This record gives sequence, C-alpha cells and structure tokens, in this order.
Amino acid sequence: MVDPAAARAPSGEGMPDETRPRGRAGRLLTSVFSLRWVRRTLPTPTGTPFTFVYGLVLLATALYVELGDEATVNQLLRDSSTDAAHLADQPLVVLVASALWVAGGLYSLYGLLFALVLTGLERRVGPARAAGVFLLGHVVATLATELPVAGAVAAGRLPEASLHRLDYGISFGVMAALGALSGLLRRPAGRLLLGFAGLMCAQDLIEFADPLASWGHPIALLVGVACGPFLRDGVSLPRQRT
Repeated sequence: MVDPAAARAPSGEGMPDETRPRGRAGRLLTSVFSLRWVRRTLPTPTGTPFTFVYGLVLLATALYVELGDEATVNQLLRDSSTDAAHLADQPLVVLVASALWVAGGLYSLYGLLFALVLTGLERRVGPARAAGVFLLGHVVATLATELPVAGAVAAGRLPEASLHRLDYGISFGVMAALGALSGLLRRPAGRLLLGFAGLMCAQDLIEFADPLASWGHPIALLVGVACGPFLRDGVSLPRQRT
C-alpha cells in the first residue's frame, strides 16, 4: 500500500542521500570522468587503430630508452637520425626510423599530444588520412630543415659536423596533426587549438634551443593547416566504437 504522504512528496524527497538525483555539477563531473568520455578521448584498438598501434610502439621505444643499455640506445638513436648525411645515404630508412622515437621519452609533452590529437583526428578522418597527415608533416618539415643544412655545408657556410647532428622524434608529425585537427573542430575549439599550437611554435622560436626543430614545428603546423580543406569534405563525427 502506497503511503499518501510519500506519494505527495516532490521527486527526490524522502530518498536516501546516495539515491537523490545529482545536481548540475554532479552530472558534469560524471560525464567528464565517465568511461565513455575516456574511450572517445584516448586511442582504442577498433576506434583508432593507427593511433593505438603506433602509440604502443612509441611507448615500447620510450621504455627502452629509459631501461635499455645506454650505449645501445645512443647508437640506435644515432642510426635513426634524419640528419643530412643519413638523408643522403638512406632517406627512406631514417625517415621511418626517426619517427619510432619520442624525443624526451616518457616525459615528453609530444607523447601526450600524440595520443590526444591523433585520436581526435583519426576519429574524424579515418586511419589512412590521419596517418597521411602525420607522415606528410614529418617528411616535409624534416626535408625543409635538413636540406638547407646540406646546402650550407656544401657552400662552406657551416662545418661538416652539421651533417651528423642528432635529429629524431614525432614532434613534426604531431604539429601537422594539430594543424589539421584545428581546421575540423567547431569554433571556438578549433581556433583555441590552433592558438595553442601557435604559442608552442612561438616559444620554440623565442628560445631557439634547437634551430632546426624551432623552424620545423611551424612548417609542420602549416602543412597540417593546408591539409584541412582536403580533409573537411570527408569528415565524420567521432566514432562510438570502442
């Protein structure tokens, strides 16, 4: 038999605290930290196969840099470097090998950006085109910064040692993906993302700790932005698969 007083009580009254409907703040926190939100933000095997598999490779190499034999690690990094000498000798090998390492290892900002940005891009344009943007940014920015070094050495403006500098990592590909994704997101999110990437490039140019990387990052970002119109026609909503 239903208690008349309970029947007249407004929704939520007379209920235990843990069963009361949550307020707006509670619902917001629940949605932010829900497993579904995590699945849509981070790479998954079926939703973003390119980012997921590539991310596992990068995690493995970053762990090896931390835990492996130091002499072996240094030799592998030197062999993977996209310096001018290696590009002249075995360009395809080093262009691929250099993108298997994260400069800075497990503590690199670009490792985190890779997971977040490539996931967002791949969910919208698919694995093939996301991989294409990443690869295009990596290759174009590398060649645009290393070929002038080779020319300067040939002209006698730089020492021959400049041909053998250490140059590896995923940052050029990540910057290209940032540029492409910024053109696919709705305002103001797209402009905020592009502004964030622009600030990163500006900081590189101001600090100028690594001249080639400092110039390569804005070049890669522009490559990604230029890819935007070609990707926009086939853009899809983020996939719901896990």
